[in-house]
Amino acid sequence: MPVDVVWFKKDLRARDHAPLVSASLSGSPVICLFMLEPGRLELDDTDPIHIQWELDCAVELSATLRDSGADLHFAVGDAVSILEELNQSYGIERLLSHEETGNSWSFERDRRVLKWSIDKGIEWLEWPHNGVVRRLKSRDDWKRHRDKRMREALSDPPFFANSIPFNGPIPSLDELGFHPRDLLMRPEPGESAAIRKLRSFLNQRGREYRWAISSPTLSVDHGSGLSPYFSSGSLSMKRAVQETSSRIEWIRENRSMVNAPGDWIKSLSSFKKRLAWRCHFIQKMEMEPNLDMVAQNPAIDRNLERELDNNRFDRWRMGNTGWPFLDACMRQLRSTGWINFRMRAMIMSAASYNLWLPWKDTGTYLARQFLDYEPGIHWSQIGMQSGTTGINTIRAYSMTKQGRDQDPEGEYIRKWVPELSMVPTKFIHEPWKMPEALQRELSCIIGKSYPYPILDELESRKSGVSRSYAARRGEEARAISKRVLQLHGSRSKPRRRGRGDSNGVQKKLF
Repeated sequence: MPVDVVWFKKDLRARDHAPLVSASLSGSPVICLFMLEPGRLELDDTDPIHIQWELDCAVELSATLRDSGADLHFAVGDAVSILEELNQSYGIERLLSHEETGNSWSFERDRRVLKWSIDKGIEWLEWPHNGVVRRLKSRDDWKRHRDKRMREALSDPPFFANSIPFNGPIPSLDELGFHPRDLLMRPEPGESAAIRKLRSFLNQRGREYRWAISSPTLSVDHGSGLSPYFSSGSLSMKRAVQETSSRIEWIRENRSMVNAPGDWIKSLSSFKKRLAWRCHFIQKMEMEPNLDMVAQNPAIDRNLERELDNNRFDRWRMGNTGWPFLDACMRQLRSTGWINFRMRAMIMSAASYNLWLPWKDTGTYLARQFLDYEPGIHWSQIGMQSGTTGINTIRAYSMTKQGRDQDPEGEYIRKWVPELSMVPTKFIHEPWKMPEALQRELSCIIGKSYPYPILDELESRKSGVSRSYAARRGEEARAISKRVLQLHGSRSKPRRRGRGDSNGVQKKLF
């Protein structure tokens, strides 16, 4: 009897999983399949920490499926080869999966699987995933489609009466010769952990979210902590949206039972907007699958004429630029695999405008550092923060100002840059200004214990911004920018600011 194969990609959950539900209702024997593809590990933007995280989430998924009467099959190799072997052994009637919006490699992989399935006469059914709309004709319709999808019913793990058992071993990266680095504060993998994390945010940790997410320290406790689970698909977007909406409504109806209900509502409403923002940016990769390879505005990218300076690049990636707050951020990221969004933008700003490094090299390095690497968000943001879209304001951050704003006492710097642990708060953000006598007293000699700034921060930033705006000139660059705006620009209606905003600027949701 032919089988149904449910192909788990970055949707490693049993709840809210339309392909899994369809397979449970078909009456055919079912194979639930997770593939570890070594070819992906050879990509520049893929790190062993990504694959290990997905593998750990898949192991947790296998336990959930087993409770529902199904086995998760683990396989190592090329996707087409694995599917062909299953087809020869069992005969595949249907291949069921969610749509995936990944990088250029996954796009081409899926094209090969599609050709194979057509050649074999196998029906490949794909369901929409989260808020990304495939074959969208115009951005004008995106928000309507996305919001409608977020209102669809949630589902529990289905029950299976006829599942093909799996008796093979669970693969390990060590056996394949890949060794992920150890991460501090690594989250617990899997769907159950994701739901617990969501509910702890909605009920205990999220009240300060709106104000805390800009800080690299406060965001650890008061951020949602859900991005790694979204990247592995261990939590569905619509579940996060619906549970957040329900929590907001409950607070509104029970204000007297909640401490600071206004703060809660503002923070959770802000979180909902960021969930929509997440889908909005992944949609860009869906509509242009090569954003990890080609700048949105190639003319601007050429005009910038950035070249890789290995010394600057190495000092940036290792957190040895001599700019304390930036160095602390780079070291936290490398050690934990995570840092908050504002600091991600600042990191890329420093690379692009101060150090004048090419976006592809810096973006690839950062992709490998993030445990929650999501290609659609990552490469869209790399384009924005490197000034290669042509439609976004140049965002060049002052690292010293960000440090003073987000780490006024310097405790964050002292934690991640221990060379500066004894530096007084007065000098912690600009230690090169310490008197030499104080440096000797503290055994913190700038230029020896900790480097001098690699460049003058203010002058290098000014130069980078000026050169970036100059690169936008020219008929070709302007024409491409218009196309980028039409293809990817937000269609949300602007919201008028309050009376206190004398500049009259209108804010858009995305």
